[in-house]
Amino acid sequence: MPEDFHEEETIGKAYDAKLMRRLISYARPYWRSLLGAMLMLTVITGAELARPYIIKVAIDDHILALNRPMLAYPLALAPQPGTIYRGMVFLRAAAKYTQAGGTPYQILSWRKSYFLVRGVAIDPEKTRYSIQQQSGRSVATIGGQQYQAQAMDRKLLSLFRREDNRALFRLCLLFLLIILVGFALNYAQTIVLQFTSQRIIHTIRREVFAHLQSMSLSFFDKNPVGRLVTRVTNDTDTLNEMYASVLVNLFRDIFMLFGVTLIMIRLSPRLALISLSVLPLIFASTVVFRRYAREAYRNVRTALARINAFIAENIMGMRVVQIFGQEKKKYGEFLAINQRYFDASMRELYIFAIFRPIMDLLFWLAMALLVWYGGRQVLAGAVTFGLVFAFVNYIGQFFQPIMELTEKYNILQASMASSERVFLLLDTKPEVENPPQPVPDIRLRGRIEFRHVWFAYVGEDWVLRDVSLTIEPGQTVAFVGATGAGKTSIISLIARFYDVQRGEILIDGVNIREYDLGHLRRSIAPVLQDVFLFTGDIASNIRLNNAKISDEQIRIAAAYVNADLFIRNLPGGYAEPVAERGATLSTGQRQLLAFARALAFNPAILVLDEATANIDTETEVLIQEALARLVKGRTTIVVAHRLSTIQHADRIIVLHKGKVRESGTHQELLAGRGIYYDLYRLQYTG
Repeated sequence: MPEDFHEEETIGKAYDAKLMRRLISYARPYWRSLLGAMLMLTVITGAELARPYIIKVAIDDHILALNRPMLAYPLALAPQPGTIYRGMVFLRAAAKYTQAGGTPYQILSWRKSYFLVRGVAIDPEKTRYSIQQQSGRSVATIGGQQYQAQAMDRKLLSLFRREDNRALFRLCLLFLLIILVGFALNYAQTIVLQFTSQRIIHTIRREVFAHLQSMSLSFFDKNPVGRLVTRVTNDTDTLNEMYASVLVNLFRDIFMLFGVTLIMIRLSPRLALISLSVLPLIFASTVVFRRYAREAYRNVRTALARINAFIAENIMGMRVVQIFGQEKKKYGEFLAINQRYFDASMRELYIFAIFRPIMDLLFWLAMALLVWYGGRQVLAGAVTFGLVFAFVNYIGQFFQPIMELTEKYNILQASMASSERVFLLLDTKPEVENPPQPVPDIRLRGRIEFRHVWFAYVGEDWVLRDVSLTIEPGQTVAFVGATGAGKTSIISLIARFYDVQRGEILIDGVNIREYDLGHLRRSIAPVLQDVFLFTGDIASNIRLNNAKISDEQIRIAAAYVNADLFIRNLPGGYAEPVAERGATLSTGQRQLLAFARALAFNPAILVLDEATANIDTETEVLIQEALARLVKGRTTIVVAHRLSTIQHADRIIVLHKGKVRESGTHQELLAGRGIYYDLYRLQYTG
């Protein structure tokens, strides 16, 4: 995998099966929780599908069922309980009306009044009838025949409505129960799903951060900080949306679509065909939208990545920007990048904004077709009003997941892009890796040997060329030379931040590739020119979260290197808060803390890289006193441009264009009148 990856190169397909399998692998440990959420969603979907059907039953079988034919049975012969009137039990008949031991009856309405007609079983919407008064009696005339009719007052009508009222009450209770169960399961599955997705993202974020810490320095040389921070934060949060909103809820949408389709077909194939006749248009719109949305989304992500990288770079370099008065120039550059992001976002907005209205248009087209055809069927008596009403609800439920397609597609698109970038990072192997079987961890003596070392950061642009040298335990060796001679590279190679291309480096006679990286680097304490302090307090910056270093050891180390004096003068002492990068402390104070940190870890090898380059004379005196104590009994490597700080080194090595040109003590090198002599003369004789 290439280490220098870019946003433009890592935005792939809207759906990638390989990436999805890898994302699902992170969810596998939580399969029980996800399965539980899916089961709850199945019940929730079933409850949502049941609601329109319950309303249909309420309308067709009870609210509008007053004029349906009935069969009257003597009390002793009634097959089931029903309305009892004049010693008879009245039951609504089945679709095919038969005597079945009962006498047909039907309630017919005429001129805003209701009549109980004996011996009739008709469809009032299709059959003509009339009711007149003859000799003080009500008579119904149907198809040329007359039937006895009884006028019904409000009390009698309520009697025949009693069973309907009871049934409606039961249906309302069932409806309410379904709503409450759906609410409870929705709440439970949301909690379970969010908890599970957060655990998954917690695992991914931890893995990404741990992997970043294992990467070699060359990786960070090639990749901007802003981009890497985006991996750990923005990209993992995007994956959280995928796990919480798409992965499981996608099954809910599928259940809903198939459930609605099956119920509609079962209730009325003809109405289902009419209602779903817009499906080809939905499919065509989705295909077109998907193609344009992918390109628009890709442009937005690319522009956003450029903004993040630009902002991160400028915040880190704000001091330089302000010193050189480049605020207007940088602001102009940001306006250009921001405008590109705005344009890309607006194009994405236009594309996503048109899909929802198209789906709305198709929804209302399907609704219009249903009302037109279903209404005619109701008027013709072919279907019931409750059935058409149920279809109206089911069409709404059918289009709901389709309406949410834009949001889910956006989340899926973002998740595929983010997962590709995250996995590309995780698949990037560090150039410097731990040996499979490192040598035992024992305290190093500090003998360092370079054997014909060649090293380059890029290709064969050699920084070190055939370098061979030996540093004995306890020696203080200084490296000098012009900028770019390879001094700092030697320090980085000893700590194995980079690996050499040719030759080998040995410590105590063992190739450093055979040491455990953690043990090797714990044995080396660097004090750099630019001291990095973390947000926290003084004590934590000396201890660096090493619980084995006690508070007393911290105070002893600080006193040993002359840092205790200024620390005790701080308002909080060792608990004094430290701002980011130690901004509230002076350069000299930060340098003294770096010495205290190095001493607290008691290293076998001490590295000083321009440690006194940026401090005042008074602080330098304190540091020189600290150095004399600090280097005692340790192998010390010093890199310095100020030759006054290394005159007492046991040996001085002069590097020039990546090669060792001279080696000896201060006096020996001056006597040799070589490169070191010229450097010394330039600094002290002008």
